[in-house]
Formats: sequence, structure tokens, C-alpha cells
Amino acid sequence: MYMDERELREIGAVSGSGVGLRFAAIIIDGLIFLPVSYLVAAIFGTTASDGFALQGIGFYLTLLLSFAYYIYFEGVIGSTIGKMIIGLKVVKTDGSPCDVKAATIRTIARMIDGLPFAYLLGAIMIWTSVNKQRIGDRLAGTVVVRK
Repeated sequence: MYMDERELREIGAVSGSGVGLRFAAIIIDGLIFLPVSYLVAAIFGTTASDGFALQGIGFYLTLLLSFAYYIYFEGVIGSTIGKMIIGLKVVKTDGSPCDVKAATIRTIARMIDGLPFAYLLGAIMIWTSVNKQRIGDRLAGTVVVRK
């Protein structure tokens, strides 16, 4: 369900957060998740002398862990660690807390938003959306707001 900014204000929801703060939260989440990815690569033998490459089972396990991270933190707590540090949270467009179903939709759609270059499509959607929603937000009926 997509609501315009006027409808969001009428029900007391706050306007969405822009690209800058969301990008900072993604960077923090990435820095938190990088050691996990490296550990998975090391355990499954996908490290190399010049770094590590996630492939095979290591890739799929890291993808699963990444999905679990976003679904748990956004669907149960309302914010990833990066969003918590930056002061953001995910809510439904009616102002109610994000749930696991909405977080799952957001997380799956993150693969589309991440295209073609490091969330360029997601950033364009946020810049051009009245409520600053990426594709995942629109599909899940969510918006990222300041706490």
C-alpha cells in the first residue's frame, strides 16, 4: 500500500529519511557484516592470498546470513545496527512498527534496489519519491524515518 505525504501526515507518520543518512547506515552495516563474510569465506576455503572471494556454499551462506540480519533487525527490532547508530528506524506507512513480513519483502527487494551500481536504482527511487521510499519500501508498505 502506498500513501502520499499528506496521508502519512494525517495518520501521524513522519516523512521518510533521505539518501545520505540511509547510505551512512548501509556503510555501518557493511562494516559490521564484513568480518562475518570473511569468516565464512575462511571456513569454506574461499580465501586467497590477495583477499577473499565469496563463491559456492560460502556465497549462499553469506547471502542467507545477510537476509537473516536485515529481516531480524528490521522486522523484530525496527532498525539494523547501522540505522540505530544513525538514528533511523523502519515503520509501516501507517506508522505502525515494521514486522517480519514487511522486512522480508524489503530484504528481497534490496537485490533490485542495489542495481545497477551500489544502490543507484534505490537512491534514484528515494530521490524521486515523495515519501523517500526505495522499491523495497514501496512493495512492503514501509518508510525509513528518523527516531
